[in-house]
Amino acid sequence: MRWFTRPAPSSRLSRKADVLPSPNIWYYPKAYEIENRAQDVDGEIWQVLAESAGWRGKDVLDVGCGDGFHLPRFAEQAKSVLGVEPHQPLVERALLRVEDLASVTVLRGCAQALPVADASVDVVHARTAYFFGPGCEPGLLEAERVLRPGGVFAIVDLDVSRGPYGDWMRADLPDYDPVAVERFFEGAGFGCRRVETRWRFDDAEDMKAVLKIEFSAAVAERAIAEVLRANDSRGPVTLPVSYRVHVRRKPTGLVIPLHSASDSSSSDAPRIP
Repeated sequence: MRWFTRPAPSSRLSRKADVLPSPNIWYYPKAYEIENRAQDVDGEIWQVLAESAGWRGKDVLDVGCGDGFHLPRFAEQAKSVLGVEPHQPLVERALLRVEDLASVTVLRGCAQALPVADASVDVVHARTAYFFGPGCEPGLLEAERVLRPGGVFAIVDLDVSRGPYGDWMRADLPDYDPVAVERFFEGAGFGCRRVETRWRFDDAEDMKAVLKIEFSAAVAERAIAEVLRANDSRGPVTLPVSYRVHVRRKPTGLVIPLHSASDSSSSDAPRIP
């Protein structure tokens, strides 16, 4: 998980308190780099994104881009890519990552006050940044503002309803209700596709380093033990992790009041919270 926005103040200017620190990448960027490289090694999430929010020749905005890990992947096909990140040290790391990519820009900013003009991008992508549903309405509205008509907003988050990773998350976040979060996004006009992925670490030490930044000490110890039992610790270590990809398309014409948009990726009339 990277960051989560609170409701914005009346002004569009962001205050420091409006961004909750990420407990992992803000403080352990080297370990998070290992995690990023381990995630979705078979490209299942990228396949779903390509099907529902294709970015070839388009202008892409990555909200909460962290240290820019996903920006080069978008830049392979996109016309332009903009990464927005609230934490200045991560902005600096992202700038170093993309310094040789002329089509990529990185700016400091937060989800509820994007430094982006109205109707200026075709795809808004946010990965592991919107876990909690209620409370992120200002960010959803901002994404709608910057999207062109027909543009797509794609939110990737962990499917906490499914183990084993979801079991560990719920142990650390007992008040987190994945069903309520899913209901929130459905009510906001997003469709949902579940994606089964595989994380792959070069060795057990890399796996341990990552799980220790993701969970409390007690839960990390439990998770590490479970992963080791399922793997041969002398070689690469794999871990099944489930995700949800929420997708909403901005209307291209007249929005019919009270029209349902629960089927995301093709709807032209989503409800906006």
